[in-house]
Amino acid sequence: MRNDLIAVARSLVLLAGLAWVGIAAAQSPALNPQQAEQAKQQVMQQRVQPLNNQPVWSAVRSGEPQITGVRGRETNVLIQPEGQTWRAARVPLAAVGGFLFALTLVAIAVFYVWRGPISLKSPPTGRMIERFTLVERAVHWGVAITFVTLALTGLVVTFGKAVLLPLIGYTLFSWLATLSKWLHNFVGLVLVVLLPIMIVMFLRTNLFRAYDWTWLKKAGGMFSRTHVPAGKANAGQKLLFWLMVVASGITLCVTGLILDFPNFDQTRQTMQITNIVHMVAAMVGTILVAGHIYLGTIGMRGALDAMRTGYVDETWAKEHHEYWYNEVKSGKSAGEGAVPLAAQHRTV
Repeated sequence: MRNDLIAVARSLVLLAGLAWVGIAAAQSPALNPQQAEQAKQQVMQQRVQPLNNQPVWSAVRSGEPQITGVRGRETNVLIQPEGQTWRAARVPLAAVGGFLFALTLVAIAVFYVWRGPISLKSPPTGRMIERFTLVERAVHWGVAITFVTLALTGLVVTFGKAVLLPLIGYTLFSWLATLSKWLHNFVGLVLVVLLPIMIVMFLRTNLFRAYDWTWLKKAGGMFSRTHVPAGKANAGQKLLFWLMVVASGITLCVTGLILDFPNFDQTRQTMQITNIVHMVAAMVGTILVAGHIYLGTIGMRGALDAMRTGYVDETWAKEHHEYWYNEVKSGKSAGEGAVPLAAQHRTV
């Protein structure tokens, strides 16, 4: 019996010792003075303002790296504070872009009502000049169809929830939004391939020359209705080439690749900045392509035939691109990529 009592006493002493060690450890300060100060501040905060967790969330949103077992870039940052800036900036930027695009469509409609289609002042001769080769037209149409597809799907993704959803309902919009997202992601890769080919192919034609400044000062005669000579590409087309195709197009391709492939270890901040740049470049390109489509279709008679068949009437060439017409007629147009007058007769 005595031995049993001794064993029980020893067990009680051991349990008491373990409890004292636990209490002492719980009351001991943190090994890191900074952590100890933060813990003290949290205790004081809970006493003064028990429902206010602002200090905790300030520390969480500070962006300072913490400790984590997950490997990768930024995995040790719980909340990235720049994300709030991105969310706050993209909505007004998109709204401004949408407003400018709508204003552009209104301006084009007003100009068409006032000016009407630009027609020939002299009758067609029936003698045709080859303006674009088959390869040039194929590349142009490939880029055009790709860019328009990207523009339309981008508009659906950006503004569809606010504009289309109230009109067509949730079911139809969900299908349309999903289709637009997939088309935008995959068709963008086609633009990445075709755009550099188009830039190289049309680069020489779109180099500025001295007479282009006269065309710009007179706006090509579109408002004054006066005749302003131009080369194979007038100054307005050259501006569109450098702003829409080169600047906006290359920006969209680079930023699109970054957004399409986030598994290349981009940081969240890189993706956010890229998203804003992509949105701005897309809006600029979409506004410019709207004007280009107008002048290439209903805005100027005969312009669509040039890209559809490759040929334009001699009168059309003389009235809209007189310098190029003179070079073709004199046989000095090799640098512009044109060919001599076609022998056959066709109608415009």
